[in-house]
Amino acid sequence: MEKRVTFNERWLPYLLVAPQMVITIVFFFWPSAQMLFQSVVVEDAFGGNTKFVWFENFTSLLKEPAYYDSVRVTLVFSFLVAAVGLALSLLLAVMADRIIRGASAYKTILVWPYAVAPAVAGVLWGFLFNPSVGTVSWLLHGIGIDFNYVTNGNQALILIVIAAVWNQVSYNFLFFLAGLQSIPKSLIEAAAIDGAGPGRRFWDIAFPLLSPTGFFLLVVNIIYAFFGTFGVVASLTQGGPGQATNILVYKVWNDGFRGQDLGGSSAQSVILMLVVILLTVVQFRFIERRVHY
Repeated sequence: MEKRVTFNERWLPYLLVAPQMVITIVFFFWPSAQMLFQSVVVEDAFGGNTKFVWFENFTSLLKEPAYYDSVRVTLVFSFLVAAVGLALSLLLAVMADRIIRGASAYKTILVWPYAVAPAVAGVLWGFLFNPSVGTVSWLLHGIGIDFNYVTNGNQALILIVIAAVWNQVSYNFLFFLAGLQSIPKSLIEAAAIDGAGPGRRFWDIAFPLLSPTGFFLLVVNIIYAFFGTFGVVASLTQGGPGQATNILVYKVWNDGFRGQDLGGSSAQSVILMLVVILLTVVQFRFIERRVHY
């Protein structure tokens, strides 16, 4: 017989869902509504003297050269974080999936970085690459590489990419490892009997079967690169040197809280949200076609 869960009280399902709905309304819908309202008004730092200006905040923002520089940096940064993070995580998952001695210890160590907050990750990598006392900077200097992210914009961008990828690699690793372990071993063994080598077995069997997991992680990593890396930038480079690492999510905070341009900051938030939504729709519209469920 098939067992089904039944609720004797009609209000019980709504009561169970209510806490999540309250959290979603308070921490998502209400801030989003405030953001949309503030994007079309001009007000002082204390929320007074509010003046409705329609789309002037957006037109002023689109005339600002620094905003387009931030867009360019964000696109490069997001692409590198997603591409490098997914490739590295997949490599680690494939290595950890092999039956080797001490595999459990390796898997545990690879999961630890996810427990570190982005701001802490930025501080850790900033200390390692500190041009004065950093161990890694000292080693690089010993082989003739002068790494100084404080004054070199390209090196600063590389460093925040490294910190962001390191902080996210455990999340990707867990999903890729679970995906690899869910592949029937009989398929891999049959291919091995037919004479397929390890590389051929991975690309022809394992990799296509990992496409749903890879597609999910691609969406998650794009969103992470746009929104979840604020702590890394804020604690490591603060958008510098110059504007070399001034990604959009940090620029929103910097203009709103430091510059007290609440209207312009809200307009940036609206555009950033729309861009991420558009990227997600494009991924589901075109990339998902290549996913084999």
